[in-house]
Amino acid sequence: MLLPDRRTVRVLLVDDEEAIRLSLSTFLTRSGYEVETASSATQALEMLDSGRFSLMLSDIRMPGMTGVELVPKALATNPDLAIVMLTAVNDAPTATEALSRGAMGYLTKPVELPDLHESILKALHRREMLLQQREIDHVIREEVTMRTAEIEREKSALRDLTIQVAESLVMAMEAKNPYMRGRSIRIGEMSAAIADEMHLDVDTVEAVRLAARLMDVGKIGIREEILNKPGSLTPEEFAHVKQHVELGVNILAPMKHLGPVLDYVRDHHEHFDGSGYPRQLADRQISIGGRILAAADAYDALTSGRSYQEPLMPHSTLEYLSERVGSLIDPEVFEGLTNVVRRRRSLTFITAIPS
Repeated sequence: MLLPDRRTVRVLLVDDEEAIRLSLSTFLTRSGYEVETASSATQALEMLDSGRFSLMLSDIRMPGMTGVELVPKALATNPDLAIVMLTAVNDAPTATEALSRGAMGYLTKPVELPDLHESILKALHRREMLLQQREIDHVIREEVTMRTAEIEREKSALRDLTIQVAESLVMAMEAKNPYMRGRSIRIGEMSAAIADEMHLDVDTVEAVRLAARLMDVGKIGIREEILNKPGSLTPEEFAHVKQHVELGVNILAPMKHLGPVLDYVRDHHEHFDGSGYPRQLADRQISIGGRILAAADAYDALTSGRSYQEPLMPHSTLEYLSERVGSLIDPEVFEGLTNVVRRRRSLTFITAIPS
């Protein structure tokens, strides 16, 4: 039986009868324990509060607070305390109540000293096992916490790496077309600004920004001569270009950690009136990220220009897009876009004033 050195075991003996306290204290001291006594439950609590004990022997029937009432209060002060109850009455319900409240043993007076010592040893052994189990649990929790943190760091590193790869593909594709260079970064900043203007939470703002950076990754599967075609597309060519949405989602799908970003990428060509693609969603069926990306994408395309189209000024772009509110663009998103653009123009104007 695993037991601590008796010289390190402090025992608190609680009994209102002085003769019992004296006889049991003498026996326990001779058995090698360090013993202190209390004549009442109240005094016992004061002593437990001021010092550490390994074991408490307590009478049940005492004036004032009973031994049964003392048990939970004592454990609240010292959760590691082993408790053995003593009583002059063989009362099964009282014994059951004491044990249910946390006592580890129950003896009936007059106590046979060998039985008392055996009960003490069992209680101390159980206490020692509980302490060791608690220590093992603590070590396991620490190990699990450390390993979980390590796994999260590895997942984060993998997430960053996969995102960087996808972004690199987009940037490489953009580099081939002077009108596309920096497009994903511009739309990312504009989309995040709109989301922030709409008072969306920080996680959603960042998810929108990331979705904008990744939304064109599927264009890597679109024929280059069609992507760079200077004029209008034929119906067949446009059908081919529309495939980039599902291609992009398929490329990003293994990155489960992207969460709502995948929905935003899938929805970035949906129109508010349901005329978009690939699923012809409408209104609030379209994710908030998809609605924001659609507006930011349209704004960037008009202000950046193409080989076949001169870029529009910001105010002209807003006028043009205002006619498409409710069809292409969510009215609430357009309000956010308008506020962002006007604020940026105001800052540009103030910066340009000579000092």
